[in-house]
Amino acid sequence: MLMRSATEKDISMNIHIEYMLCKASLRNLIIRAGYIENFGKQGPIHFKDFGKGLNEKFGASSSSSYQLNRKFRSFMNMMVDNSNSTQPGSAVKVLPRKENVTEGGYATGGWKSEDGRLSCGYSSFRGKRASMEDCFDVKMSTIDGKPVCLFGIFDGHGGSRASEFLREHLFENIVKHPQFMKDTKLAISETYQRTDMDFLDSESNTYRDDGSTASAAVLVGTRLYVANVGDSRAVISKAGKAVALSEDHKPNRSDERKRIENAGGVICFRIFNCGSSGTWRVGGVLAMSRAFGNRLLKQFVVAEPEIQEQEIDDEFELLVLASDGLWDVVPNEDAVSLARTEEEPEAAALKLAETAFSRGSADNITCIVVKFHHGQAKTDSAQG
Repeated sequence: MLMRSATEKDISMNIHIEYMLCKASLRNLIIRAGYIENFGKQGPIHFKDFGKGLNEKFGASSSSSYQLNRKFRSFMNMMVDNSNSTQPGSAVKVLPRKENVTEGGYATGGWKSEDGRLSCGYSSFRGKRASMEDCFDVKMSTIDGKPVCLFGIFDGHGGSRASEFLREHLFENIVKHPQFMKDTKLAISETYQRTDMDFLDSESNTYRDDGSTASAAVLVGTRLYVANVGDSRAVISKAGKAVALSEDHKPNRSDERKRIENAGGVICFRIFNCGSSGTWRVGGVLAMSRAFGNRLLKQFVVAEPEIQEQEIDDEFELLVLASDGLWDVVPNEDAVSLARTEEEPEAAALKLAETAFSRGSADNITCIVVKFHHGQAKTDSAQG
């Protein structure tokens, strides 16, 4: 055990010790990252500050065989498509949104389907962070006569550019995939990775190295697909019990550690607060093992999602999607219990965000709550 006092000298020594622990492996990582052929970099990579991250100067832009429409839309648009179209993603119209900002700075809003079978609410709060890097997206569509709903949480790190890019492009790209209705899991998986390539391409001439999580729920009819990259999370309430539909991508997960080390990467434990706490990080830098962006670590930190599939039945009550600003301080069971106490999902999402902040969350906090109204579905069926 190393004993350290809270002085700048000791903090500097702490960082130096962390660097020495990973020195040999990090040298290998930097050499590998500097010659990743897929990104076509030219020139040296500079390892300037271990404590603040790795910086690089980009050369030629990267190549991508998957070019998509990049028309930007306004922040937090909620979309709906009322047409029965065989072309995914066509005839999308803007749904008038409801958005309030409370005295505490929480942005909140909600939506309910026309048939009353589904409602959702969101709450997003900067919290104790100096800037807001969380984004989210909600879209509704009808494709081949089936209702399609998409809900997503995108938690940026190193800046908000990656999370903003996902909010503006990911769901549009998913529904445009030619196999979306025939093989939804394949379409989601391929679109995640290709959208990641598009983001890297768009950032190829910058000095930035932003990244983001993506936890998305795609509901096609009564079939639910939850696709996760990073440490945002999706939890569902089934017959009153909390069931996680995603598993956080952390470097110390045994399967993730093995995957990274097999690719030539290294996992280091980085100490904070003079030895009182710390986290496992890829290359001593990144606290998650999968993410969008993060060009320098891309051969280890992939954007391939893990996807869980569920059939929505009468036992499914609600779904909670949230950034780790919630999950760091609110366990899955607490989140479900709190959300169930509110009739309206907007109120439930706000309660979750307020609870996380009151429990000491130091991060941005963004929540989406989706409620399933099975009684309404049965009533409609009986009337029909």
